[in-house]
Amino acid sequence: MNDKLNAIKTEYDSITAELSSPEILSDPKKMATLGKRQSELSEMVGKINELEKINAAMKENAEMINAAEEDPEMKQMAMEENIELAGRKAEIEKEIEMMLLPKDPNDQKNVIVEIRGGAGGDESSLFAASLFRMYCKFAEKNRWSVSVLNSNQTEVGGFKEVVFEINGNQTNPVFAKMKFESGVHRVQRIPETEKQGRIHTSTATVAVLPEAEEVDLVINDNDLRIDTFCSSGPGGQSVNTTKSAIRITHIPTGVVVSCQDEKSQLKNKDKALKVLRSRLLQTQEEKIAKELGDARKSQIGTGDRSEKIRTYNYPQDRITDHRIKQSWSNIEGILAGDLDSIITAIQEEDTRLKMSDATTA
Repeated sequence: MNDKLNAIKTEYDSITAELSSPEILSDPKKMATLGKRQSELSEMVGKINELEKINAAMKENAEMINAAEEDPEMKQMAMEENIELAGRKAEIEKEIEMMLLPKDPNDQKNVIVEIRGGAGGDESSLFAASLFRMYCKFAEKNRWSVSVLNSNQTEVGGFKEVVFEINGNQTNPVFAKMKFESGVHRVQRIPETEKQGRIHTSTATVAVLPEAEEVDLVINDNDLRIDTFCSSGPGGQSVNTTKSAIRITHIPTGVVVSCQDEKSQLKNKDKALKVLRSRLLQTQEEKIAKELGDARKSQIGTGDRSEKIRTYNYPQDRITDHRIKQSWSNIEGILAGDLDSIITAIQEEDTRLKMSDATTA
């Protein structure tokens, strides 16, 4: 541990010195890279410095306690202070351990979210709409922006599919909070159309993709087949007479993306390419992880769409996350965007598992 901490301080001092040199002013790109790295290290260096001060103070107190000439009152004060310092030292050491855990390179990215109705017919499409509103409200509370990329509404007001992007900022990134929402969400409730009051179980799938930039993944135009068609509304009826809707097929993988929400064919194409790029990047990252034998044992779930992650039980006013086996009440509040308690609990468990994995490695 000490070797790691000393290496971090050495790197930080080296970067600080380099940023102060006149030569770096002529290389804005390198200056930006070094500045970003310095910012990443600054909080940890602050914790390391605090830890070193505590160790020095505890050593000084220990010498005072062991000194025969010191009076009993001074020794007592030194012992009491060391008890307090030991508690703070344990806290800082835990914080530093967490900072040393491998970072998810996608945590700072914006996301593309895909929600699709699953089993349950009209009720599943209504549940998909409820999840969409929940994430929109959660985004609003975090001061993120939401933009719909594609949607396919049903006659009852639900969604067969809705695809949207959420954009955040560096101080409050989106993927770090949203990445654990991927999977099957199950709802148990009495549909409005159910006259006999029977509880129905329906599902909707959620996929959260880190948004891929063009620099992350280059797509060959020759690998794309682009079709145009008239956009449609509930029931399949055409809602315009111009072929503004876009369907893009990535021929090598067979991945198909459609976008029809914009009246402009060009805007629909740009949005469809954005979704396609993110899907292909996720597939590529999953393939690499599998080849490396990464079973992601130190993370909550797999992000697989087939994994049932959460149940929303209306009659019992209970939401249960099956990955961490924890439940919450107040379904209406959570569906209104109060997701923080659930997401925080999942993040804490994910960190605990990673720390445990790092200790046993």
